[in-house]
Amino acid sequence: MTGPVTGSAPGPAASGRIAGLDGLRGVAALFVVLHHCLLTAYAGFPQTSGPAGLAVLRYGHFAVVLFIALSGFSLAASPARRGWRLGGIGRFAQRRAWRILPPYWAALTFALAVAWLVVPQPGEGAPNAASVVVYGLLIQDVADAPSPNGAFWSIAIEAQLYAVFPLLLLLVRRWGTAAMLASATAVVGAIGLLAPHSGQVARLMHLGPQFAVLFAAGAVAAGILTAPRTGKAAKALPWLAAAAVLPVCAVIAARGTPWTVAHFFWVDLALAPAAGLLLAALAAGRPGPLVRLLDSRPLRSLGSYSYSLYLMHAPIVVAVGAQVVNPILPEGLARFAVLLLVAVPVSLAVSRLFAAAFEAPFVRHRSWTALRAAAAARVRAALGRGTSAPHGPAEPAEAAGEGPALPA
Repeated sequence: MTGPVTGSAPGPAASGRIAGLDGLRGVAALFVVLHHCLLTAYAGFPQTSGPAGLAVLRYGHFAVVLFIALSGFSLAASPARRGWRLGGIGRFAQRRAWRILPPYWAALTFALAVAWLVVPQPGEGAPNAASVVVYGLLIQDVADAPSPNGAFWSIAIEAQLYAVFPLLLLLVRRWGTAAMLASATAVVGAIGLLAPHSGQVARLMHLGPQFAVLFAAGAVAAGILTAPRTGKAAKALPWLAAAAVLPVCAVIAARGTPWTVAHFFWVDLALAPAAGLLLAALAAGRPGPLVRLLDSRPLRSLGSYSYSLYLMHAPIVVAVGAQVVNPILPEGLARFAVLLLVAVPVSLAVSRLFAAAFEAPFVRHRSWTALRAAAAARVRAALGRGTSAPHGPAEPAEAAGEGPALPA
């Protein structure tokens, strides 16, 4: 997995879904929802935000860390099986835009409506024309405008990582996975070290450059798909992942939330090895109990609409909190519990319906022509003048993991 790439080496999982990844997406998306419920129930984040027993929910940011690594793994899964070749930049860009943008723009419309008609996001004014342009063009990490959705910041980062993905694959083909990851880490580390001393470099921090390393670590982990997944090396992967994450968790616990939030850049970088090793372990089917849990039907189902859940939940949680829960309950555990009982089920239900309307059609059909043909067939069927299914089979779904890991 670390030497220069000279050709394709099909692995034991050369095709098909990778067990556990959909469930991991679902769990991560739900964790973000719970995080925002906590912030709605308790004010003062990061200085204060809930009792110690709920402290883990303060770190919804780390679910995004996992999403970005998952995105790198997902996008690299197919190229890894064919010698790390992308198969055309134009085709890649078209498929990413087709997969990501329609649900995102629909969710943006919903978020704007909620912010204008019900309540804006915490700490934000009502969205304006600049918000529509900035968020519509996915440039919210480089241009300021009132945010209609507190979760949208990461979508812009992921979109920008798509732009560097072909370069990462080129580096893998030329130098190998280890050199690619080392190069990305060196560049990003230099940005972090120079940012306090240079205003121009500091501007790059708004782009979340540390996520490029996580993205690259996920891509490197996809190399497991072309390697033997039995033997001592594969068995060691879960233990290596645990060994990589435990020291970071210890530092977070010792330093506390304010310090961790202030140092997200370096903490995120420190989590990159653990994220990559975890994904490699799951792809190798280890540890078995965790893979089986993540691949259980409820978690697979949750993962199937995790992108929609990520896109849709923030306006719902904020609206339920502002209009229903907060006016009748003081800050505290009771408010958090009611948010769990109301905002979480509503977010799940709305997101599932949203996914069926605005996400699934763009997964099933890869072009406007195919989408229009399917819609016309359904109309004819509804009018009793055609079959009950679109003409011809649906276009093949994206390969395992090619969907957005954010949870895209």
